Amino acid sequence: MKGQTAMPETSRRGLLFGAAAVSTGALLTACTSNEPKSAQPAGNSQPAADDKPGKPVTIGFAGPQADHGWLNAINVNAKSRAEKYSEVTLEITEGSNDTAAQIGQVKTLINKKVDVLVILPADGKALTQVGLEAMRAGIPVVNLDRIFASPQAYRCWVGGDNYGMGLNAGHYIGEQLKGKANAKVVELAGIDNLELTKQRSQGFADALKNYSNIKLVARQAAEFTVESGQAKMAQLLQAQKQFDALWNHDDDQGVGALRAIQQAGRDEFIMVGGAGAKSAMDAIKADNSVIKATVLYPPTMAASAIDLARALGQSKGISGLSEMEIPSSLTLYSAVVTKDNIDQYLPTGFN
Repeated sequence: MKGQTAMPETSRRGLLFGAAAVSTGALLTACTSNEPKSAQPAGNSQPAADDKPGKPVTIGFAGPQADHGWLNAINVNAKSRAEKYSEVTLEITEGSNDTAAQIGQVKTLINKKVDVLVILPADGKALTQVGLEAMRAGIPVVNLDRIFASPQAYRCWVGGDNYGMGLNAGHYIGEQLKGKANAKVVELAGIDNLELTKQRSQGFADALKNYSNIKLVARQAAEFTVESGQAKMAQLLQAQKQFDALWNHDDDQGVGALRAIQQAGRDEFIMVGGAGAKSAMDAIKADNSVIKATVLYPPTMAASAIDLARALGQSKGISGLSEMEIPSSLTLYSAVVTKDNIDQYLPTGFN
C-alpha cells in the first residue's frame, strides 16, 4: 500500500492511505458550495460536494499505471466521483509509471487548457517541473498523494498519512498485547527505499516505545506484491518460531503473507494489515483468521481530489470551513478498522 505523507517524496504508489475520518472524512465529505451539507458516510455513492450544478469545469486527471489494487481504486474513485457532477468533464490519461511518458500526458492536458489538473505523479520530484508549468499557465493543480518537490507546483495537496499508519498500527497492537509479558512483534514492510516505507516503520517504532513489554524481534521488506508478501512472510515464519503480533504494511502483499501463514499452520499471533483492501476487510469481518485489523490508506482520496478540483474550478470554498478558499493541504487520517467498526468502513474496501 503505498502512499506518502505531507512533505517527503516517495515512489510508485507513494500511496496507500489512511482514511479520511470516515473515508475522506468529515471535512471533504463536505460540500464545495456555500450551503452547508451534512457529511456523507464512508462509501456513500452520492457526491461529497453539493450536487447542485455550477459552472462547467474540465478536470484533467493524470496518475501512474494501475498496476496495484490501490492504484486501480484511485482511478475508479476519481471517475465515479466526476460522473456525479453533470457540469464536470473528466479528461483522464492512460496512466504510466514512466516519468517521461507521464510528463508528456500532463503537457497534453495543459495544451488542452483544462480548467484544473489532478496529478498523482509516478515520481513527485520528477514531475515537479510540469506541475510548475501548469500553475504558471494559470491551471491550478491538485497534487494527489505523492508530493511534488516544490509547493509552488500545486495549489492543494491531498493524501494519506504514512507515519500515522505506523503509529496507529503500533498503538493497536500495543493495546492488544499490553497485558502480556515479553511480547514479540514482527514487521512485514514495503519497499525499503521508499520514503513512505520509512515513515510507516518510524511511526510503528515510535508507537511501540510506549509499551515496555513489547519488542520488535524481526523485520522483512517486501515489494507490495502478493508474491513478495508470501516469500518474505515465509522467511519470517521460518526464522521466528513464535511471536505475538505481525504488522504488514500493505494488504495486497498481505494476501501472500496470509498464504504463507496458512501453509505454515501458524495462528498464535494477531495480524494487522495496511491500506484497507476488501480482502482484508472481509477476513476481519469473518473473524476466522489471524488478521484482526487493517490501518486505512483509502483510495477515496481521489474522490476528494475531484471535489477539490471542482471547487477550484468554480471558485468555491468548502462548506464547514470559515475560509473562502480551499486549504493548501489536507492530510487524511489512518483509521484502524476492526470487527467492531468494520461495517462502517467496508464500503471503502478496494479489490
